Amino acid sequence: MSVEKKIRKLIEKAKLFLEKAREGYIKARQTGDVLAIRDAAEKAWNAIVQATNALVLHYTGKLPTSHFERRKLLRELERRVPEVEQLGLLDRYMARYRVLHGETFYEGIIDFEQLDVEFEKVRKYIQDIEKMLEKEMG
Repeated sequence: MSVEKKIRKLIEKAKLFLEKAREGYIKARQTGDVLAIRDAAEKAWNAIVQATNALVLHYTGKLPTSHFERRKLLRELERRVPEVEQLGLLDRYMARYRVLHGETFYEGIIDFEQLDVEFEKVRKYIQDIEKMLEKEMG
């Protein structure tokens, strides 16, 4: 499979994770299922991971294998690719990491108002990366 095809598949995976996260979140909110809410937050976080992997793969030819490596490569991309810095992708990645992965999934902190905001920010993050990549890949 070509690198470009892998990148497109990662973006599609990101969108699918977000879609499943939203569906699960809406249902879990209605039923009050705290574990399902935490699971939905983790799926939304995985959407961020997949979109970030697509970006990193495009610019470096590498597929990150850990959060540490992903963060390090994003920092490197901020220095090399002006749009990555302008869009604040590393800061946005770290913010979603903290709220979705850390606070909600691991710590079990459920803040509905913040989660509503987070899901929208995940959508925008994916959209921004997809637009960047489309400009480059056509």
